[in-house]
Amino acid sequence: MNEDNRVQLPMGIQEILDLLPHRYPFILLDRVLNFEPDKSITGLKNVSMGEPFFQGHFPGEPVMPGVLILEGMAQAGAVLAYLSTPEIAGKLVYFAGMDKVRFRKVVRPGDQLIYKIELVRKKSKLIKVQCRAYVDEALVTEAEQLATFS
Repeated sequence: MNEDNRVQLPMGIQEILDLLPHRYPFILLDRVLNFEPDKSITGLKNVSMGEPFFQGHFPGEPVMPGVLILEGMAQAGAVLAYLSTPEIAGKLVYFAGMDKVRFRKVVRPGDQLIYKIELVRKKSKLIKVQCRAYVDEALVTEAEQLATFS
């Protein structure tokens, strides 16, 4: 953030690493493209054949595990929470639940995932977000996620 608390966009990996505790190989958010406090965030993940999970998922038919797409969306949601609620800086954000999870298409090496996260509700230590992930404007995964921080 700059001096008047506005986020400089696009937000690069270093600024994301300053907010999130995740590190390689578990950081699944490369850039923040758009952000509106207490409303939404759009993030990007470049999917590369160099990702360690492709060695075993699946040999000869590399597919990004759906749970990692959900994790990437959660990381974008955590950045939304941190940027919208400065008083939680330094606290960890944990999954509290997931609903309405749907995997619509597979994600492969060379794809660029776009995470679109919308804040549904923020109450005390609980946030609910509507998450969607796209590749080439096609919806690949969607879910409602609940998170808590402490």
